[in-house]
Amino acid sequence: MISLENHVFAIVGGTGGLGFSAARALVAAGARVGICGRSPDRLGEAVDTLGGGSVALGIRGDASESGTAEALIGDLVKEFGRLDGLYHVAGGSGRSRGDGPLHEVTDEGWRFTIDQNLTALAWSNRAAIRQFRAQGGGGAILNMGSVLGFSPSPEFFASHAYAAAKSAVIGFSKSLAAYYSKDNIRVNVVAPALVETPMSGRARENEAIMEFVKLKQPLDGGRVGMPEDLDGAVVFLLGPAARFVTGQVLAVDGGWSVSEGRDL
Repeated sequence: MISLENHVFAIVGGTGGLGFSAARALVAAGARVGICGRSPDRLGEAVDTLGGGSVALGIRGDASESGTAEALIGDLVKEFGRLDGLYHVAGGSGRSRGDGPLHEVTDEGWRFTIDQNLTALAWSNRAAIRQFRAQGGGGAILNMGSVLGFSPSPEFFASHAYAAAKSAVIGFSKSLAAYYSKDNIRVNVVAPALVETPMSGRARENEAIMEFVKLKQPLDGGRVGMPEDLDGAVVFLLGPAARFVTGQVLAVDGGWSVSEGRDL
């Protein structure tokens, strides 16, 4: 098992789903974590579940506001002395706000989806890089991508603002990885396919989509991913075992990006 003893990580969007699962895995590996979220009830419950003040802290905030990640990282450094890594998970679908096929995308849908999935990530990455450079010694950033950023599904997952944002996450992360490698700052992307989270509820309730996913994500019997399916990748890419890895995109997708999604 990878040891993350004495490591400190910030998770932007860590009160549920992928972020909370990763927080538990990091704590289990010996790390201390800080998480942020919008709901005070969920935030308090998540911090308590992780072990409370000795290993975890939380702040309430909207990830799309630039001060949220800065406040989280500031509290972590004040409490635990440093920052070793950032995992940016926050984001989500903009379908209810007007995302979809481009000819149907509204101005609001575009702005909302880009802000939630790209702008918020840029602000958290900026805050982490500033802290890494201030303290010296480098650090690790892991950004949340999606297979839809490079492997589209036109029939069931045509959300073009979302796809644009997730594709931009890859280019943005690679550019940061190249520029900040001299500071020993690593930047990578993890790209899941359909995972059981609140965001995927629409798809999981649609029988036709689930038949498609069974063929498109054929590993392990053809199923929807679970948040814990990503935990091993997160622990590896944020930790010292990946000290020579930067600018990479790891698809944890059940085979989505290498399958056709239909019977042969």
